[in-house]
Amino acid sequence: QVQVVESGGGLVQAGGSLRLSCATSGSIFGSASMAWYRQAPGKQREYLARIFNVGSTNVADSVKGRFTISRGNAKSTADLQMNALEPEDSATYYCQVLYNGDTFWGRGTQVTVSS
Repeated sequence: QVQVVESGGGLVQAGGSLRLSCATSGSIFGSASMAWYRQAPGKQREYLARIFNVGSTNVADSVKGRFTISRGNAKSTADLQMNALEPEDSATYYCQVLYNGDTFWGRGTQVTVSS
């Protein structure tokens, strides 16, 4: 079983920044595609960004310019840097790992942006 663990959520004021981190098993890190999603109460889960096993990235248009995704190789993590946060960004943020044809999800980390 592939473990997926998110961290870095919390409470931040509008205009502030947060950095979320997604850790997975070190043995698969270089072969897995990792992505961030979020889900607010009553809404569907929304795709945010992905980093592929070769290191290329994709960011959803809805957050492009404010969110970036990168790798922290030393810690086998995929990090989501979020800037210029808005109250509408408040949600539970989930990490997804795609590996060997299977999909794995973390339990999520809560982000709350106050106005």
